[in-house]
This record gives sequence, structure tokens and C-alpha cells, in this order.
Amino acid sequence: FHSSGAVCSPTRAGLMTGRYQHRAGIEGVVYANPNRNRHHGLNPAQEYTLAEGLQTKGYRSGMFGKWHLGYEPQYNPIQHGFDQFIGYVSGNVDYQSHIDQAGFEDWWFADTLKPQSGYVTKLITDNAIAFMDQHPNDQPFLLYLAHEAPHYPYQGPEDPALRKVGTPGATLGERKDRKVAYKEMIESLDHEIGRTRKALADKGVLDNTYIIFFSDNGATSLGSNGDLRGHKGRLWEGGHRVPCIIWKPGVVPAGSVTDALTISMDITATVWDLAGVSAHPQRPLDGKSLAQLIQNPDKAWPEFQYRRLYWEFQNGLAMRDGDWKWIRPRNAKQQAGEFYHLRLDVGETQELSEAEPDRAESMRRQAERWLKEVRNNATLQAEKN
Repeated sequence: FHSSGAVCSPTRAGLMTGRYQHRAGIEGVVYANPNRNRHHGLNPAQEYTLAEGLQTKGYRSGMFGKWHLGYEPQYNPIQHGFDQFIGYVSGNVDYQSHIDQAGFEDWWFADTLKPQSGYVTKLITDNAIAFMDQHPNDQPFLLYLAHEAPHYPYQGPEDPALRKVGTPGATLGERKDRKVAYKEMIESLDHEIGRTRKALADKGVLDNTYIIFFSDNGATSLGSNGDLRGHKGRLWEGGHRVPCIIWKPGVVPAGSVTDALTISMDITATVWDLAGVSAHPQRPLDGKSLAQLIQNPDKAWPEFQYRRLYWEFQNGLAMRDGDWKWIRPRNAKQQAGEFYHLRLDVGETQELSEAEPDRAESMRRQAERWLKEVRNNATLQAEKN
């Protein structure tokens, strides 16, 4: 499983639309700093989201936590099909004071700033449980929980607030033992996921609910990407190959594992398929439904195993064609890039472009054509709207 981007905003745009984020013009991070690209975001007049699709089938949708797809009110989640939003719109906030990295208050009820006290990880769960409790058991809902942990600033549940309005302070926080803080943040996240699952059980809807859990990028150097090369922000596997857990009793075989080639854009296609939602006729999906795959993970799935996928970030470019991967890392001087066979070399240590020059060159050309196509698609949509 992969995130469609190597950092936050791009992956979230791909998740919300089921399409490569480049089609929505969200190729990089949306910043809180007004001197950067703060006035940029996911255009509600241009994009059709996961939540909007579910609206057609009577779903109520709640979004709690990190949005990161537009700072200004016109890009708020409630403009994208969510009936309720409580959380923050920038890339990260102080876990206690909810001040963003640029020193602005950033805790919203819909499109209105409204302070709410509490440690962010617990607060997201509190609001999610309240959302679920508001609805009768026979009313379907989408709950999008976008947890901040373990994004910086590195603050455990017992740490004090670091940021004040106009004084963002140290970006990463003041803890010297950052790995210990990282561990505390992950443990808190585990606990809150457990609370969410218990709330579903208490409501009596747990066995009728799909739970999908994954990350928007690989770990930083404080975490672990195992044998994978690279980390968040890089297009080697460590930047975007991430765990994904899908749980549904009686549907997904317990303890099953699949190595089919899948990506976060597939989640929208999957959820819509399960709910009987049709894709927007003018917004064809890049993702594929996993509905049949997750029910039969032991079956051979050539349409997933041998598919082609693409990534781009800060002039880095990568392509998968089944087990083969071509990559031109960020700031690479060699435009020809690097070439690997991931089934034999998941750590991307054995460069094979000299052994497979024709295949490597063909994939380079395909990746560059793909990038031109998705960017042109975004331009045409913007002009049309």
C-alpha cells in the first residue's frame, strides 16, 4: 500500500478526490504562512469529493482533525460535502494551544474559529464520538478521523503548550528527547483509536462498519520505515510505502495479508463501490476499488499486481510498473534517473539501469508523459470553472 504523495496535502487531495492530486493542483504542502501559498486550496467548484459522493446515498459525513487542503474559509471541509468539521486547517498545531506553525489560532467549528481546550489526539476522538452519538443506528455515516500524531511539534499528552498567538516558537517543539515524545504520541494515538472502536461497539454498529487505517506518508527519521530507503518527503519507498489496515468482520478475513499494489486514491473508489456511489462522469477516478480484493486477499489480482502508478514531488518523479520502479530523486543531476526491481530489492540498493536500459528509458518517458497529462488536466479544469 502507498500514499499518493510523500507529504501531507498532496496525499489528502488524492484521498478526497480518488484522483492524482496534480489534477486538483495540490502538488505540494499548503502553508499557513500568508506570505507563501496560504490562499491556495482544494477548489469546491472544481472537485468532487469522497463525502459529496456519499451524500447521494444519504450518508452524513463528519471530519475531525487535520484538513490541510486550504486555509481560507472557501476551502473548508463543509464546502466539500462534510456536514460537520471540527479541527484545524493548517499542517500542524500545538497539541495543547492549537496555534499553528505561523502563530495563528487554528481550531475551527465548520468555518468559524472557536477555541476548544484539550490535547489534540484526545480532542479529535471526543468530537468524533459526539458526532456518532448524534445519529440513529440506521443512519449511515462517514467518519474521517485525520489525526495529527505523530507530526511535530513533538509533545506528549502531559507536555505544556508551546505556542502563543503571534509567537509560534520552536517548530519541532522543546523536547530534547524527541524519540521518547514520539513514542508517547504514538501510544496516545493507539489509545484513541481504541476509544473510537469501543464507541462503535457501544453504539451497536461496530460489526456493520468498515474501519480503514493508513498514513499519508512514510515516517520521518524519528520513526521507522524498516528496510525501506528514504523517509517522508522522498520518492524512494520509505517516503510513500505505508501500512494500511482494513477491518470488517465477516467480510475481510482476519489476519489476512496482501501484497497487491494499492494506493490511497483507491480508498475513495472502494468506499463508493461499497456504498453504491457512482463516480462523477466528468471526474473519472485514478484509484481502483479494493472491495473484491479485501474479501479475497489470497486470490491473484493481476489488475493490481501489475498496474502502473506515479509519484511526483518537488521535481522528483517516480513510476511503478508492477515490480519495476523508475525514480528520479529530488534535485537529481542525472535526468535518466535510477531503476530498481522491488520484489528482489525492496530497499532500492541495486541500481539496474545499465542492465535494463530500454525498460528504464521507456518508464522515464511514460512518467514524464503522465506528469504533463495530469498537470494539463488541472489547467483545463480551472479554465472550465
